[in-house]
Amino acid sequence: MGQKMKKTDGFKLYPMLGVVVAVAIFMTSCASAPTIPAPTEQMALSHAAINSANSAGGSEYAPVQLKSAMDKMDSAERAMGTKNYDLARQLAEEAQVDAQLAAAAARAGKAQKAADALRESDRVLHKELDRSAK
Repeated sequence: MGQKMKKTDGFKLYPMLGVVVAVAIFMTSCASAPTIPAPTEQMALSHAAINSANSAGGSEYAPVQLKSAMDKMDSAERAMGTKNYDLARQLAEEAQVDAQLAAAAARAGKAQKAADALRESDRVLHKELDRSAK
């Protein structure tokens, strides 16, 4: 027979085999990890919701909610820049909800203001009618 293998030669092979297996597993997991698409549609929806809230009077009637929406949208833009699409989507969704809340609060504030004006007009009209009836 030929040369006898030393017992320690076999042990030198096993640590290298462990490294190869670990690298193979790592490469497989990286290759199979799903890539998350950029949430461009959600970003557009959130921008539109913020614009709508602004147009509805959100800065006057719901400044806190509108500012929250704008701050979250800024953070979502930064997350998009770093390609952290999960965070960008989450922040954009939150911004959209905050903007929708601001728009609803603005509509409610305008409606309340109109109702108050109508009540005041009614009060003045009744006062005039009472005065002319005397």
